[in-house]
Amino acid sequence: MSIRVALVDDQPLFRAGIAMVLGSQPDLEIVGEAGDGDEVLALVERTTPDVVVMDVRMPRVDGVAATAALVAALGEGAPRVLVLTTFDLDETALSAIEAGAAGFVLKSAEPELLLASVRAVAAGNQVVAAGATRALVERFRARGRGAPGPEYEALTPREREILRRTAQGLSNAEIAAAEHLAEGTVKTHVSRVLAKLGLRDRVQLVVYAYEHDLV
Repeated sequence: MSIRVALVDDQPLFRAGIAMVLGSQPDLEIVGEAGDGDEVLALVERTTPDVVVMDVRMPRVDGVAATAALVAALGEGAPRVLVLTTFDLDETALSAIEAGAAGFVLKSAEPELLLASVRAVAAGNQVVAAGATRALVERFRARGRGAPGPEYEALTPREREILRRTAQGLSNAEIAAAEHLAEGTVKTHVSRVLAKLGLRDRVQLVVYAYEHDLV
């Protein structure tokens, strides 16, 4: 089953290039395109993509506002958003993560990295451009909100450990190996942690962990 991808970028030539790269893969299908963030919600409702690859800086509505609008309108049904940015320490891209994006990659990235990133976010993982991880962590730490609330106390010891390892960037397979669990069991634990903490996805889980100094 192919991964359905929608593209949003205000530069037609760049958008065409991305479409060519992604469309060359048998497991990726380009289902729609748009030229600005104010077109994203209608595009998503019309084409039901699994992943939206979106420029973070656009003239009318940027990628941050467009991501926030998707999450607000569709909640759990919103597609995963992969943001494209020119700079690895782009504050706007970091804001997109806070708004609900699954990650961001540089526009200058090699095609193989873009392809891997689309597949990764479609699988529920987060992707952050190399060089930006430290800045992202420091930003969330600086915004620290103190000790976690009662929602954290509701987690079992195993769930707290899964939370910590997920926030460190480990995949389900890596957590399974470290905890001597089946990968399916880890996936179930992650889902329970998200539900108990009221979080949408692994990216928000990472933000929560760093804000509350759990890692």
